[in-house]
Amino acid sequence: MEQTDSSGQYRQRQRDVVQAMRAVLPAHCVLYQEEDTRPYECDGLAAYRQLPMVVVLPENETQVIAVIAICRRLQVPIVPRGAGTGLSGGALPIADGVVLSTAKFNRILKVDANARIAVVQPGVRNLAISDAVAAHGLYYAPDPSSQIACTIGGNVAENSGGVHCLKYGLTVHNVLAVRAIGMDGEVLELGGAALDAPGLDLLAVFIGSEGMLGVVTEVTVKLVPQPQTARVIMASFDDVVKGGDAVANVIAAGIIPAGLEMMDQTSSRMVEPFVKAGYDTDAAAILLCESDGTPEEVEEEILRMSAVLEQAGATAIAVSRSEAERLRFWSGRKNAFPAAGRISPDYYCMDGTIPRKRLAQVLLGIAAMEAKYGLRCANVFHAGDGNLHPLILFDANQAGEFERAEAFGAEILELCVEVGGTITGEHGVGIEKINSMCVQFSSAELEAFLAVKRAFDPAGLLNPDKAIPSLNRCAEFGRMHVRQGLLKFPDLPRF
Repeated sequence: MEQTDSSGQYRQRQRDVVQAMRAVLPAHCVLYQEEDTRPYECDGLAAYRQLPMVVVLPENETQVIAVIAICRRLQVPIVPRGAGTGLSGGALPIADGVVLSTAKFNRILKVDANARIAVVQPGVRNLAISDAVAAHGLYYAPDPSSQIACTIGGNVAENSGGVHCLKYGLTVHNVLAVRAIGMDGEVLELGGAALDAPGLDLLAVFIGSEGMLGVVTEVTVKLVPQPQTARVIMASFDDVVKGGDAVANVIAAGIIPAGLEMMDQTSSRMVEPFVKAGYDTDAAAILLCESDGTPEEVEEEILRMSAVLEQAGATAIAVSRSEAERLRFWSGRKNAFPAAGRISPDYYCMDGTIPRKRLAQVLLGIAAMEAKYGLRCANVFHAGDGNLHPLILFDANQAGEFERAEAFGAEILELCVEVGGTITGEHGVGIEKINSMCVQFSSAELEAFLAVKRAFDPAGLLNPDKAIPSLNRCAEFGRMHVRQGLLKFPDLPRF
């Protein structure tokens, strides 16, 4: 009987929200039937799914303000959503909440080639920006592997990077201004055209805030000149420790490559049949080291990097001889995730960051965990900035394998923290790493994060229960660790 009453209350609440939304949005922009809301039940972390109560697709900023006003009045949670390519569950719906999709905000509003900026709406795809400004000899530098599909609004939410972030930076280094709507319905204008905006640097606070502080409606991005040429080295190593040490040696030599990526043998053998990138599948690890700039600069840097790699113990070095070959070398790295689907029914992509000098230690630690959990792991890295993306391979149809994959991933993140790193580099926390936040940060630090959240969203309606765990949640996580004998960090709450 209680279940019937609860279901009835839910349906009445849904009707109230739909009616209110249809008063401010066209009918086709309000979705509530299950067959229409099903595509929004998860983001790229498909292991966690939840049907939203209502999905809205506003077409302009006025409608966004109206939607937020309705949710504020009815006390309905809002989950902002871009293209849904995120990998941490940041866009997972709330059962009795609204998903606010920015898919219809897909226009490039302005390109100023002289100022090297573009003003775009949040639903514009990452790669579409570079395509639109290519005629001016410019491009947008951050290039996550999902750049063909992911949107700039989602990039802002997660502070996305990519294979070239070592030289050109993450989203936060390439966004000049953000226009967003706060939960109070006010327009927030953060950053600006000047190198330094007056007041606190709230732009940096907002970028990477995972939809918890406001809904983005406009982004001003920095454009950079296309390099005259680019070439990439593929270096093979017979030992992952040598490969990890080589990464640190390249940076120690004063070289900042345009890209510096590492793949272990499992990854190379997984990818090569899929894209035929020309990888050395006999190598224990390969490095992809790119140089870009003028032909003279590239030639010199390629020679310097080759010398460092040879000294570090590279068993083979191949240098791209054409643009087509360069793109082919990169195609394997960029297709590592889809290639995993060819060899495993499921995979769990982790995201942690460590000091470069600890790469070899962490790789050996992950190898030991493979034996402990009885699961394979393919390792791909943004090695230049220490950002790891281990792909844990499992079969969700086998009892207990998903739980083992989750535990495997959590232990990788704990190892990242133990060696002086962090639990995320570019995928965000979402719901996936919320317990790992308890490992990374003390109670006082978590309370400071929550204070920032409350300053923007006092009612806690914007993407609630994501990214920042409650102290009660951390306390329970601490008790679990004590019971399992896993407690390593003194700041983890134990009460």
